[in-house]
Amino acid sequence: MGGLGHYLERDGLATASISLIRLHTEKIRPPRALWVPFELGRPLGVPHDAAFQSRVLQATLDLFAEPEGPVLVDYPEDAPGSNAGDMEGLACPIRFDTPAATDETLKMALLREIQELRPWYDLTHERRGRTTVGVTGLDIEEVARTLTSWLTLSPPSDVVNGQVPAAMLKLAVEDLKAFYFEAAAGQPQGDEIGSKQLADWFWEETSAAKLFLALRERLIPNDDPALRLFGHNSVVPRVEWARFGIDDRWWHKPSI
Repeated sequence: MGGLGHYLERDGLATASISLIRLHTEKIRPPRALWVPFELGRPLGVPHDAAFQSRVLQATLDLFAEPEGPVLVDYPEDAPGSNAGDMEGLACPIRFDTPAATDETLKMALLREIQELRPWYDLTHERRGRTTVGVTGLDIEEVARTLTSWLTLSPPSDVVNGQVPAAMLKLAVEDLKAFYFEAAAGQPQGDEIGSKQLADWFWEETSAAKLFLALRERLIPNDDPALRLFGHNSVVPRVEWARFGIDDRWWHKPSI
């Protein structure tokens, strides 16, 4: 839509759009855009909140006060119910906030969580008759070992299942995340829990999230530009940056 805005403006029609991915909007530089810190697919925030949605629409319309652009404005409000404390309803009998042992490493905690979640994952798999886990071709425990090995002094260097290490890393991140989310869906009323609530649970409570944060920090300084980009933008989605205080966006940095 940002690209289309340029063509419409050239024909004399003023445009304003809502952006869910700020990086894309920065590159496209549409005439007027409002960046919103909401889930993908929800440019107006949560459903059934007409007052909040009206404020988002009004903020978008207010951009027409700017005679020309590019203009990129940050919407100041989070969507209702998007705070990390809104966790009720996830009927998970497993608590991940207290390690089994004080000397438990991240790898040990991750493997323990996988073991505890596997019955719920198996239940989801049996009920649905399908799964999105398996793009690596590895067992989920091996996926976890592969990912934690990237935090060591000797990261993977061999081709596995036809995938070079960097490609396997990306697939392993997707497999691990899918395993956790499908396991959560296997719990009582799991299919009724919203995606934002699942994200809050995953990113606030699990060792998998801690692993992804550690991977991000390890990959950003990597010599491989593809790994740097993956670490910077993909391991921890931008929509989750605020909860971790990640703020390395250019518009919050002084000009050089």
